[in-house]
Amino acid sequence: MVNRIKDIRRIREMLDIFPVTAVLGARQCGKTTISREMNATHYFDLENPRDEARFMNPQLLLENLKGLVVIDEFQRKPELFSLLRHLVDTRDTPRYLILGSASRDLVKGSSESLAGRIGFHHLGGFSMDDAGTHNMMRLWIRGTMPRSYLAESEGSSMLWRENYITTYLERDIPQLGIMVPARTLRRFWMMLAHYHGHILNFAEIGRAFGISDMTVRRYVEILEGTYMIRVISPYFTNTSKRLVRRPKLYIRDSGIFHTLMGIGDFNQLVSNPRIGASWEGFALEETLGLLNRRSEEVFFWSTHSGAEVDLVYHHKGKLYGIEFKYADAPCLTRSMRSALNDLDLERISVIYPGADSYSVHDRVRVVSLRHGAAELP
Repeated sequence: MVNRIKDIRRIREMLDIFPVTAVLGARQCGKTTISREMNATHYFDLENPRDEARFMNPQLLLENLKGLVVIDEFQRKPELFSLLRHLVDTRDTPRYLILGSASRDLVKGSSESLAGRIGFHHLGGFSMDDAGTHNMMRLWIRGTMPRSYLAESEGSSMLWRENYITTYLERDIPQLGIMVPARTLRRFWMMLAHYHGHILNFAEIGRAFGISDMTVRRYVEILEGTYMIRVISPYFTNTSKRLVRRPKLYIRDSGIFHTLMGIGDFNQLVSNPRIGASWEGFALEETLGLLNRRSEEVFFWSTHSGAEVDLVYHHKGKLYGIEFKYADAPCLTRSMRSALNDLDLERISVIYPGADSYSVHDRVRVVSLRHGAAELP
């Protein structure tokens, strides 16, 4: 059993502040399990046919309930937002915890109906806070999905992930009203895996896949909106250097990325040329959790001459950079010097898998991912 103390504490804080709290995340990331830690008075699962039938008359069902009301798979009935607004405006006692997997539609619906009444917690899979820093390699190889991480063997974990991908494509996507053939979307997803950690070129992908730029954008939005991929925007500055202006793409779960690339264990990973990109994606997700930042709150910086910083973000009015390196002992590079000068960075942190942290410059520090919580501003 893995205790997710940080997420539970954050959700409880939001329940104290907002009449409605939304926990959003990918399928099977642990939303339902965490909700059962909240001691709900009433629990409804909209994928349960019995509960779905009870919501044929939702106002009669909800208007007299007291305590904490949990509604799981809320994306199946987004029309309930207007009813929740009425209930929270006319009654003081209830608190609502809604769980969902489709961020774009849920956030849009809630912002239109529940502005000022709802708080959001974006839930990923397990983090090193949950699993322990001593389990970092297992978390990297298997990914953060609870059932994949907790599987009895590497083979069982891989099998679970293969079936997860199939279920997502054949059941979850059609349930969201998206009529893209599963085989087509799977091929597209596998193609995106080869762009993991690289600049996203819609036209190039469209030509390779035989579809239009707009169709590529639509497919990317589907995968991003259901927490399967992360898109990071470029950071622009007033500089004479030519900057890369296209976004960067990552498969959010390292285990899913490994499955799409046919990587089953660590021995296969270390011999794969994409090990650096794999580490970058895994460390980026862990770092964003430590920083408590969403995709729209961070950027990357890259010039056409080759200088780059994997992650750029503002903190207390200053600009910080983060690089992710799979190396035994990362050192100061010309690219880092260029970024320090061009962006006037307060500091660059180089995140690597080693055990020790050390400085290579008065503004560049190599940081073990295991120590990230204490080292990152």
